[in-house]
Amino acid sequence: MKNFKQGEVLYFNKPLGWTSFKVVGHARYHICRRMGVKKLKVGHAGTLDPLATGVMIVCTGRATKRIEEFQYHTKEYVATIRLGATTPSYDLEHEVDATYPTEHITREMVEEALKKFIGEIQQIPPAFSACMVNGKRAYDLARKGEEVELKAKLLVIDEIELLECSLPDIKIRVVCSKGTYIRALARDIGEALNSGAHLTALERTRVGNVRIEDCLDPLLFKEWIDAQEIETEED
Repeated sequence: MKNFKQGEVLYFNKPLGWTSFKVVGHARYHICRRMGVKKLKVGHAGTLDPLATGVMIVCTGRATKRIEEFQYHTKEYVATIRLGATTPSYDLEHEVDATYPTEHITREMVEEALKKFIGEIQQIPPAFSACMVNGKRAYDLARKGEEVELKAKLLVIDEIELLECSLPDIKIRVVCSKGTYIRALARDIGEALNSGAHLTALERTRVGNVRIEDCLDPLLFKEWIDAQEIETEED
Protein backbone atom coordinates (compact mmCIF):
# COMPACT_ATOMS: atom_id res chain seq x y z
CA MET A 1 0.00 0.00 0.00
CA LYS A 2 1.52 3.32 -1.10
CA ASN A 3 0.96 6.57 0.76
CA PHE A 4 2.45 9.36 -1.34
CA LYS A 5 1.39 12.08 1.11
CA GLN A 6 3.06 10.39 4.08
CA GLY A 7 6.01 9.95 1.76
CA GLU A 8 7.36 7.49 -0.78
CA VAL A 9 10.81 7.22 -2.36
CA LEU A 10 10.82 6.34 -6.06
CA TYR A 11 13.77 5.36 -8.23
CA PHE A 12 13.73 6.37 -11.90
CA ASN A 13 16.04 5.68 -14.83
CA LYS A 14 16.12 9.17 -16.35
CA PRO A 15 15.75 9.03 -20.15
CA LEU A 16 18.14 10.80 -22.53
CA GLY A 17 17.00 14.34 -23.29
CA TRP A 18 14.74 14.69 -20.24
CA THR A 19 15.58 17.30 -17.63
CA SER A 20 15.50 16.21 -13.98
CA PHE A 21 12.65 18.73 -13.59
CA LYS A 22 10.66 16.90 -16.28
CA VAL A 23 11.01 13.56 -14.44
CA VAL A 24 9.68 15.18 -11.24
CA GLY A 25 6.80 16.86 -13.10
CA HIS A 26 5.88 13.62 -14.88
CA ALA A 27 5.84 11.69 -11.59
CA ARG A 28 3.84 14.41 -9.82
CA TYR A 29 1.25 14.57 -12.61
CA HIS A 30 0.56 10.83 -12.58
CA ILE A 31 0.56 10.52 -8.77
CA CYS A 32 -1.86 13.47 -8.41
CA ARG A 33 -4.07 12.04 -11.19
CA ARG A 34 -4.17 8.64 -9.48
CA MET A 35 -4.82 10.15 -6.03
CA GLY A 36 -7.40 12.61 -7.34
CA VAL A 37 -5.59 15.59 -5.80
CA LYS A 38 -4.40 18.90 -7.26
CA LYS A 39 -1.18 19.28 -5.29
CA LEU A 40 1.57 17.10 -3.86
CA LYS A 41 5.08 17.89 -2.72
CA VAL A 42 7.59 16.08 -4.97
CA GLY A 43 11.34 16.64 -5.24
CA HIS A 44 14.50 14.93 -6.44
CA ALA A 45 17.96 14.22 -5.06
CA GLY A 46 20.88 14.96 -7.37
CA THR A 47 20.27 16.64 -10.71
CA LEU A 48 21.27 14.89 -13.93
CA ASP A 49 22.02 16.91 -17.07
CA PRO A 50 19.54 16.43 -19.96
CA LEU A 51 22.19 14.48 -21.91
CA ALA A 52 22.85 12.11 -18.99
CA THR A 53 20.76 9.04 -18.16
CA GLY A 54 20.41 6.78 -15.16
CA VAL A 55 19.50 6.63 -11.49
CA MET A 56 17.41 9.50 -10.18
CA ILE A 57 15.77 9.44 -6.73
CA VAL A 58 12.38 11.17 -6.43
CA CYS A 59 10.73 11.77 -3.03
CA THR A 60 7.08 12.59 -2.35
CA GLY A 61 5.22 14.16 0.57
CA ARG A 62 7.05 13.96 3.87
CA ALA A 63 9.86 11.89 2.32
CA THR A 64 11.09 15.11 0.63
CA LYS A 65 12.82 15.75 3.98
CA ARG A 66 15.17 12.88 3.05
CA ILE A 67 16.44 14.53 -0.15
CA GLU A 68 19.59 15.91 1.46
CA GLU A 69 20.39 12.51 2.96
CA PHE A 70 20.23 10.90 -0.52
CA GLN A 71 22.36 13.67 -2.05
CA TYR A 72 25.25 12.69 0.23
CA HIS A 73 25.26 9.08 -0.96
CA THR A 74 28.19 7.92 -3.09
CA LYS A 75 27.44 7.86 -6.81
CA GLU A 76 28.72 5.68 -9.63
CA TYR A 77 28.85 6.74 -13.27
CA VAL A 78 29.86 5.24 -16.59
CA ALA A 79 31.17 7.99 -18.85
CA THR A 80 32.22 7.97 -22.50
CA ILE A 81 34.82 10.62 -23.26
CA ARG A 82 36.09 11.86 -26.62
CA LEU A 83 39.70 13.02 -26.47
CA GLY A 84 41.09 15.66 -28.82
CA ALA A 85 38.26 18.20 -28.72
CA THR A 86 36.51 20.47 -26.21
CA THR A 87 33.10 22.12 -26.08
CA PRO A 88 32.08 25.10 -23.86
CA SER A 89 29.91 22.81 -21.69
CA TYR A 90 32.35 19.82 -21.85
CA ASP A 91 29.54 17.67 -23.28
CA LEU A 92 27.45 17.47 -26.47
CA GLU A 93 25.12 20.32 -25.47
CA HIS A 94 27.43 22.66 -27.40
CA GLU A 95 29.45 22.37 -30.60
CA VAL A 96 33.20 21.65 -30.53
CA ASP A 97 35.09 24.93 -29.97
CA ALA A 98 38.70 23.66 -30.13
CA THR A 99 40.61 20.60 -31.27
CA TYR A 100 43.86 19.13 -29.94
CA PRO A 101 46.31 16.43 -30.98
CA THR A 102 45.72 12.86 -29.79
CA GLU A 103 48.39 10.96 -31.76
CA HIS A 104 50.70 10.96 -28.72
CA ILE A 105 48.13 9.31 -26.41
CA THR A 106 48.43 5.60 -25.56
CA ARG A 107 46.31 3.32 -23.36
CA GLU A 108 49.14 3.30 -20.78
CA MET A 109 49.12 7.10 -20.67
CA VAL A 110 45.36 7.11 -20.13
CA GLU A 111 45.64 4.61 -17.26
CA GLU A 112 48.42 6.66 -15.63
CA ALA A 113 46.45 9.91 -16.03
CA LEU A 114 43.32 8.40 -14.45
CA LYS A 115 45.28 7.44 -11.30
CA LYS A 116 45.97 11.14 -10.63
CA PHE A 117 42.27 11.76 -10.01
CA ILE A 118 41.75 9.13 -7.31
CA GLY A 119 41.35 10.43 -3.76
CA GLU A 120 40.72 14.01 -2.65
CA ILE A 121 40.89 16.41 -5.60
CA GLN A 122 40.17 20.07 -6.26
CA GLN A 123 37.73 20.51 -9.16
CA ILE A 124 36.52 23.72 -10.82
CA PRO A 125 32.85 23.23 -11.81
CA PRO A 126 31.86 23.87 -15.45
CA ALA A 127 30.63 27.39 -16.33
CA PHE A 128 27.52 25.67 -17.75
CA SER A 129 26.39 24.36 -14.34
CA ALA A 130 23.79 25.09 -11.68
CA CYS A 131 26.41 26.57 -9.32
CA MET A 132 25.48 29.96 -7.89
CA VAL A 133 27.56 33.04 -8.77
CA ASN A 134 26.49 36.25 -6.99
CA GLY A 135 22.98 34.85 -6.58
CA LYS A 136 22.63 33.73 -10.20
CA ARG A 137 22.98 30.31 -11.82
CA ALA A 138 26.32 29.94 -13.61
CA TYR A 139 24.66 28.52 -16.75
CA ASP A 140 22.39 31.58 -17.05
CA LEU A 141 25.45 33.86 -17.05
CA ALA A 142 27.40 31.56 -19.39
CA ARG A 143 24.53 31.43 -21.89
CA LYS A 144 24.52 35.24 -21.99
CA GLY A 145 28.20 35.12 -22.89
CA GLU A 146 29.34 36.53 -19.54
CA GLU A 147 32.63 35.41 -17.99
CA VAL A 148 31.96 32.98 -15.16
CA GLU A 149 34.62 32.43 -12.52
CA LEU A 150 33.94 29.46 -10.28
CA LYS A 151 36.08 28.44 -7.32
CA ALA A 152 37.57 24.97 -7.08
CA LYS A 153 35.73 22.57 -4.78
CA LEU A 154 37.20 19.73 -2.74
CA LEU A 155 35.68 16.36 -3.56
CA VAL A 156 36.53 12.70 -3.36
CA ILE A 157 36.86 10.16 -6.15
CA ASP A 158 36.95 6.64 -4.71
CA GLU A 159 37.51 4.68 -7.92
CA ILE A 160 38.21 5.24 -11.59
CA GLU A 161 38.35 2.23 -13.91
CA LEU A 162 39.13 2.27 -17.62
CA LEU A 163 36.43 0.07 -19.18
CA GLU A 164 37.21 0.64 -22.87
CA CYS A 165 39.97 2.38 -24.78
CA SER A 166 39.45 2.83 -28.52
CA LEU A 167 41.27 6.12 -28.96
CA PRO A 168 40.26 8.90 -29.27
CA ASP A 169 37.30 7.51 -27.27
CA ILE A 170 37.56 6.10 -23.76
CA LYS A 171 34.90 4.72 -21.42
CA ILE A 172 35.42 4.96 -17.66
CA ARG A 173 33.60 3.95 -14.47
CA VAL A 174 33.77 6.55 -11.70
CA VAL A 175 32.73 6.23 -8.04
CA CYS A 176 32.62 9.67 -6.43
CA SER A 177 31.21 11.99 -3.78
CA LYS A 178 28.43 14.58 -3.95
CA GLY A 179 29.25 17.61 -6.08
CA THR A 180 31.48 15.85 -8.63
CA TYR A 181 30.97 17.06 -12.20
CA ILE A 182 31.87 14.25 -14.57
CA ARG A 183 31.98 16.83 -17.40
CA ALA A 184 34.69 18.73 -15.49
CA LEU A 185 36.51 15.43 -14.85
CA ALA A 186 36.48 14.80 -18.63
CA ARG A 187 37.96 18.28 -19.20
CA ASP A 188 40.69 17.64 -16.59
CA ILE A 189 41.54 14.19 -17.99
CA GLY A 190 41.98 15.81 -21.42
CA GLU A 191 44.35 18.40 -19.95
CA ALA A 192 46.29 15.72 -18.06
CA LEU A 193 46.87 14.01 -21.41
CA ASN A 194 48.08 17.27 -23.03
CA SER A 195 44.95 17.32 -25.15
CA GLY A 196 41.30 18.29 -24.74
CA ALA A 197 38.24 16.19 -23.96
CA HIS A 198 34.47 16.25 -23.61
CA LEU A 199 31.72 13.82 -22.59
CA THR A 200 29.78 12.04 -25.33
CA ALA A 201 27.64 9.88 -23.00
CA LEU A 202 27.00 9.64 -19.27
CA GLU A 203 24.99 7.16 -17.24
CA ARG A 204 24.57 7.28 -13.45
CA THR A 205 24.56 3.59 -12.60
CA ARG A 206 24.25 3.82 -8.81
CA VAL A 207 23.29 6.18 -5.95
CA GLY A 208 24.13 4.65 -2.57
CA ASN A 209 22.72 1.11 -2.82
CA VAL A 210 20.22 1.97 -5.57
CA ARG A 211 21.25 0.49 -8.92
CA ILE A 212 19.95 1.07 -12.43
CA GLU A 213 18.12 -2.28 -12.37
CA ASP A 214 16.10 -1.07 -9.34
CA CYS A 215 14.72 1.88 -11.30
CA LEU A 216 11.38 2.56 -12.98
CA ASP A 217 11.14 3.73 -16.59
CA PRO A 218 9.24 7.09 -16.48
CA LEU A 219 7.55 6.14 -19.76
CA LEU A 220 5.97 3.14 -17.99
CA PHE A 221 5.15 5.04 -14.79
CA LYS A 222 1.46 5.56 -15.65
CA GLU A 223 0.93 1.77 -15.91
CA TRP A 224 2.98 1.19 -12.76
CA ILE A 225 1.05 3.67 -10.61
CA ASP A 226 -2.32 2.56 -11.94
CA ALA A 227 -1.48 -0.94 -10.67
CA GLN A 228 -0.58 0.24 -7.14
CA GLU A 229 -2.86 0.20 -4.11
CA ILE A 230 -2.90 3.75 -2.79
CA GLU A 231 -4.00 5.30 0.50
CA THR A 232 -5.86 8.50 -0.32
CA GLU A 233 -7.46 9.44 3.00
CA GLU A 234 -6.59 12.83 4.45
CA ASP A 235 -4.10 13.06 7.34
